[in-house]
Amino acid sequence: MMTTNDIRAAFLDYFAENTHQIVPSSLLVPDNDPTLLFTNAGMVQFKNVFTGQETRPYSRATTAQKVVRAGGKHNDLDNVGYTARHHTFFEMMGNFSFGDYFKDQAITFAWDLITRRFGIPKDKLLVTVFSEDEDAAALWRKIAGLSDDRIIRIPTSDNFWRMGDTGPCGPCSEIFYDHGPSIPGGPPGSPDEDGDRFVEIWNLVFMQFFEDPPGVRTPLPRPSIDTGMGLERFAAVMQGKSDNYDTDTFQALIHASAEVTGQSPDGAFRASHRVVADHLRSTAFLIADGVQLSSDGRGYVLRRIMRRAMRHLHMMGTKTPVFWKLLPALISEMGAAYPELSRAEPLIRETMRDEEERFKAMLERGLGLLSEETGKLSPGGALPGNVAFKLYDTFGFPLDLTQDALRSSGHTVDVPGFDAAMNEQRQRARAAWAGSGDTATETVWFGIRDSVEPTEFRGYTTENAEAEVQAIVAGGSLVQEAPVGTEVSLVLNQTPFYGESGGQAGDQGLITAPGVRVAISDTQKKLGDLIIHTGTVTEGTLKPGMAVRATVDHTRRSAIRAHHSATHLLHESLRRHLGEHVTQKGSLNTPDRLRFDVSQPRPITAEELAQVEADVNARIRENTGVTTRIMAPDEARAEGAMALFGEKYGDEVRVVSMGPADPGKAAWSVELCGGTHVSRTGDIGLFRITSESGVSAGVRRIEAVAGHAAEAASVLTEQRLAQMAAMLKVNAPEAPERLAVILEERRVMEKQISDLQRKLAAGDSAATRAETLAGIPVALRNVGDTPARELKGLAETIGKQIGTGVTALISTSDGKGSVVVHVNPELPEALDAVTLVRLASEALGGKGGGGRRDMAQAGGPDAAKADAALGAIRAGILKALKG
Repeated sequence: MMTTNDIRAAFLDYFAENTHQIVPSSLLVPDNDPTLLFTNAGMVQFKNVFTGQETRPYSRATTAQKVVRAGGKHNDLDNVGYTARHHTFFEMMGNFSFGDYFKDQAITFAWDLITRRFGIPKDKLLVTVFSEDEDAAALWRKIAGLSDDRIIRIPTSDNFWRMGDTGPCGPCSEIFYDHGPSIPGGPPGSPDEDGDRFVEIWNLVFMQFFEDPPGVRTPLPRPSIDTGMGLERFAAVMQGKSDNYDTDTFQALIHASAEVTGQSPDGAFRASHRVVADHLRSTAFLIADGVQLSSDGRGYVLRRIMRRAMRHLHMMGTKTPVFWKLLPALISEMGAAYPELSRAEPLIRETMRDEEERFKAMLERGLGLLSEETGKLSPGGALPGNVAFKLYDTFGFPLDLTQDALRSSGHTVDVPGFDAAMNEQRQRARAAWAGSGDTATETVWFGIRDSVEPTEFRGYTTENAEAEVQAIVAGGSLVQEAPVGTEVSLVLNQTPFYGESGGQAGDQGLITAPGVRVAISDTQKKLGDLIIHTGTVTEGTLKPGMAVRATVDHTRRSAIRAHHSATHLLHESLRRHLGEHVTQKGSLNTPDRLRFDVSQPRPITAEELAQVEADVNARIRENTGVTTRIMAPDEARAEGAMALFGEKYGDEVRVVSMGPADPGKAAWSVELCGGTHVSRTGDIGLFRITSESGVSAGVRRIEAVAGHAAEAASVLTEQRLAQMAAMLKVNAPEAPERLAVILEERRVMEKQISDLQRKLAAGDSAATRAETLAGIPVALRNVGDTPARELKGLAETIGKQIGTGVTALISTSDGKGSVVVHVNPELPEALDAVTLVRLASEALGGKGGGGRRDMAQAGGPDAAKADAALGAIRAGILKALKG
């Protein structure tokens, strides 16, 4: 039996033998299509090649592409675990022709590989073609020898592919496998086509037209081929199964699930094991490709997938987090084909375990509420939308998880009611999500990019370069001249200016020519390889075609280089002290500081930060050379270079090495990086960590300074320490101990003062100091600077001493008046503490007051009216007693 790994390798080998370039799978987060949440087909990474926006050094390609369909319009999440072929993650095998071969060769390759190399019987296969595509039908008859009754013509859009409303398009042809009459279902195009008997195993797209406007098609000058073969479906066919979950890879994961849960893989929880197996793959690959848990966008979809799997594990009786324990089984099955799983294993494991711990804390309460509310429903009734929303809002249950939980009881959810409750959050989420890949680029740059060559960056070796002005943009439009005062964006044929990317700030400097001067305030990248210099013309008139000299601000660039290079050392030191799960999640390198976000599930202690800082400074003092090599990505990784998850790398990468050689590595720190760096680690000068904080779940942020900024920070700290020591009248090293003594003395004195004020307020004989109003003892006192927080306690103390009476105290600390009234509960109800404090508050220039009948408090801004406030209370007491 061929394993799934065998099938993948055989497919790629076959097309490599037929002069196709094996291209690695692109990331699950596409970088060239802002309309997609995830990569959902094998052709996504070649989209710009098909449209002519990009060229590759090959015209034939083959891939095993990672694909996720669990969000947006491509969403199979709800069906996973309950059907034979739905998955959130799957592999799409494909072969592609970019203007090379067309229908005849594509059909030949597909038929030859399936029937000869894989040995599938021809009588088990049939094909579909678009009803108008007679060429494809004739080729199937000729190449495969298929009779007309096994070539099914489909007239609908199911067999006509479009990239969009306009753009490349063309007819499709599909190959179906017949599992036999024992499986329900009919052939494609029949009323029973949704059954499982006939399964599509291969789809060929013949990209032969360009549609613009809609409905108007013209032949493409170079027709192309885009094919896809679902590996999971094909593995089922090759292994004699009619269900994808019965194949070797899924069975290994299902049995791992059965082992950690103690539940039979084929028992009552059969569907749950399938959900767990599928979602394990999506979870691991999404995290490996840089997706982080969040409340919207891709991170939210990842969380939904994870929590759906975790709920099924909970249903199977697990009491502690176990989802992460399945990761070794996945790596064993797929790690050889996708080494990113092994590289990211620590991060994947920690993310899975932390999320399950959080989810389990709320899961039982949420399921308890769901069970209680379900018990109120009639058979087949719908759960109210507001309850579903409460489960989401309070317990973190996505709607589909609630629907999934209700599936076994035959209940549904009032989705419109849920939507109404959720509408505001949904609108915010939609507004916040900007899609995938680069943000939209101004139209003007597309035209410029078509007319000029990519900007050559020379800033790795020089800060000055002669160049030619290729384009000038002002006010959003291309212009032919820019006089003094014009704000411009320039494209040069070559430049030493670094365009902002990879966290490194863009350069500033000057662009000059005889009689012309442009002050550059920022440098950015657009469309990947255009470097845009933004600034103001301060002298002369700038025109396209001018020969200019581009000069980078050396001081600023040097400071940025120091911070960027320190970031590399910081990254490596964090990994060594905290673990290999630490990976970069964002960075910023400016002239005056660096900011570095890393995957780390817990706060980094002060001791760990001190160790890291000392480690980085040790590497700086070693003053070893910083080397940069241009290598192929695989070669770089083989030498120990660390690639950042989520970053896109081309055919060549820059490998930056710092620090002395390390066992198994070319240097202490080895990373793929396109930024600018110091020549020797000693050029960094000094490194200091200034803060550490949390950014989001599982991500910590470190801020630091390097070089002159670190020196300035150290000098400022020493100056402040010296000032503090002088104020304390000790030497600087003795300042902390002296300050500790003073703080303790202050604590003791504050307690003594409080005790004295309490005694002073109460007096030696409170009863003799109380006046009598209508036969009731009343203590009315202005207690001066006694803190307002002490008033209640003082009032209670005095109240006990005077017996069945009234106590009113006013504090004038901080220039404000604060009043508390205590009324003995045995006094007539007419005496109400709330009423009395409101009278006092009004006298103090305030409003209101509150509390209980026996104890109330209030205040006012005018402390000078304290005696008047006491008088108002005295009058209020008399009025209450006489009334």
